This record gives sequence, C-alpha cells and structure tokens, in this order.
Amino acid sequence: MKKVFISFCALIAIVSCSDKKDGFTIAGTLTGDLENDTKVFLRKMGEERQLVDVDTALVQNGKFTFTGEAGAPELQYVFVDKLPGNMVVIIEDGEIQLSAQKDSLGLAKLEGTPQNELFSDYMEESLAISQRAQSVQGDLQSAAMKKDTVLINSLRDEMMELQEEYKNFELDYIKDNPTGLISVLLIDRAMASRMVATEKIQELYDGLSPEIKETTIAKDIFKNLEALKAKDENAKNTAVGAKAPNFSAPTPSGEELALNDALGKITLVDFWAAWCKPCRAENPNIVKVYKKYHEKGLNIIGVSLDKKAEDWKKAIEDDGLTWNHVSNIAYFDDAIAKLYNVDAIPAAFLLDENGVIVAKNLRGPALEQKVAELLQ
Repeated sequence: MKKVFISFCALIAIVSCSDKKDGFTIAGTLTGDLENDTKVFLRKMGEERQLVDVDTALVQNGKFTFTGEAGAPELQYVFVDKLPGNMVVIIEDGEIQLSAQKDSLGLAKLEGTPQNELFSDYMEESLAISQRAQSVQGDLQSAAMKKDTVLINSLRDEMMELQEEYKNFELDYIKDNPTGLISVLLIDRAMASRMVATEKIQELYDGLSPEIKETTIAKDIFKNLEALKAKDENAKNTAVGAKAPNFSAPTPSGEELALNDALGKITLVDFWAAWCKPCRAENPNIVKVYKKYHEKGLNIIGVSLDKKAEDWKKAIEDDGLTWNHVSNIAYFDDAIAKLYNVDAIPAAFLLDENGVIVAKNLRGPALEQKVAELLQ
C-alpha cells in the first residue's frame, strides 16, 4: 500500500511552460528553534539520478532566500543542514513563498506562483487520503494482533477502496488541471507504474494544453507512449495462440538463420545470455529435454542477448548447447527481443509445427511435461 501513497519527492521532471526570463525568488520561512547561519541547500536531480547542489543560503531569524534565473520550470528540493527530509519546490518565474516547521519539512506550504500553488493544492488533497490510509493501516495491524478476522477483512476492503479512490483522485486531478506541471508528473508516474491502461494514458496526454505538451517531460511522455503502444502490440503478437513473429539473425558462424527455417514439430525459442545466471542454471535441463526429444521432433533456437560474441560462443560450448543459435550481440536492444517483448531473461516460447505459440516461459519439469504432451 505504501507504493500507492508515495511522496512526490521521488518524482523528477523538467518542464517549460513560460518564455519569461524574470527570474525567481524563494522566500523561505522555517519555524522552530533553528540557529542563525544554519545552511540551507537548493538541490536538483542530476543526469545520473543523483542530487546535486544548485545554491546555498543561510538562515537568519528563521528566514532564508534563494534567487536566480528560472529558465524552464523545474522540480527542485530544499534541504536544511542536519534536519531530516526536504521541501519540494517548482522553480519558475516569480516570487515563491516556502514555509515549513523544521521537524516536518515534507509538509512545507508553497504559495506565490501558479505551478507551486497547483502543486501545493495537490499535496494537500493527497495528504488527506494518505492520512486516512495510515489510520486504516494502524487499525489493521491492531486487528491482526488480536486475530480479529472479521475486522481484518473489513479493513482490507476499506484499504482497497481507498487505493481506488486515490487512483481516481489523481486521474481526475490531471483532467482538471491540463496546464499544470503536476499533471505531467502524474501522467509520467502512472505510465511508469503500469497501473493505468495505455489507452487511458493516451487520453490524459491528449487532454494536456498545447503549451504543456511542449515541455521536456511531456515530449518524453509522448515518445514513451509510442514505445509503450508498440510494446503492447508486440505483446498481443506473442500471446499464447498467436503466430510467432518470424525473425532472422546471425549464427555463431556468421550465417543468417530464420525462425521459419528452424521449425520442427515443436520448437523452443529460448532467450538467454552467457551473463545470465538463471539462464545458465536452466541450460542443463534444456539439454536433457533436447537430447530426449530432438529425434521425435523438438527443435530449439537460442536467441542470445549477449554483449560480446566471444562470451556467447564460449557459453554455447561450455554448456553443450548443440542446437541452433542466433544473436545480434545487442543486449536488450536486440530487435528480436523487442519483437517478442522480452525485457527480462530467461524467457522462452514454445511453438507448434505451424509456428503458433502454445506455451511461454516453461522451465524445469514443466518444460519436459509440455514437450512430451505435444509430441505424443
């Protein structure tokens, strides 16, 4: 459940919503017993997904100030020396009022500029649902200790309803705020979580204002959406019951081999790599099945996602893999892997004599059982 009610401090994005060059001011106020000259750090996410310092200020009588050129609005973070947590702020043209209690920086209040007020409004509504969820979670733990199964089931139902409420709240917020950076960030997160159907993500993206679609992150969303739609289409093409897409690639000797030329009565398309420990651990089982059923009609074509040809060829020899092999030596950028929607290995597709997929990702005894069944 915690994944559903996560802090927005994990969301990183850069967007451009304004062409003004007036600059920004962050007027910060911290309440609580805080010494003068305490350092305050303005940070942003760097290229390697690590926070980097942008500027430093000093607290004087509970106040601090940052100023600079805004450029494209950007999500950044304010840290206070020796205090836990941080404050999220959107850098954009104008004066941004940022206020917080020193012991709860994550609950900072943002005012003064359009994007920050939208962000603050979202956080306030989000927090209300999160607090209700935390209360239910506490009751659930208490009920579990008492072994009150009736109450446990009731609270679980309530938690599931809250989860759905939170999801709908975010989707509605995006639709109601098509010009907001927050909307772009929420779409990005929804797409990454895969908790929202691709068609819905497309609908939400289409509803954004023309200006927000010109932002960097919105353009990334558009590209990722196109890739996601292609992936979804490939998933349909490689579902059980679908005709396996044909492909061709170089063999270890450098010749081209096509899937259609390697089909048997039953064919296993095995995605693997020399560097993949689970793949190598499964290889002895595949060898055993191949030796037992090859003469009865089982063919195998191994598709390697290796990075180095020498590693691939050595693994074939070391593991005694005496069947057909192909590889583009392209890791997960391999065209065949993308065609088959493979983003993790080992992965395998079992085909009948017509090249129709009859099973996927069978290993161990399950593989031999299915092969034996099909070759009866």
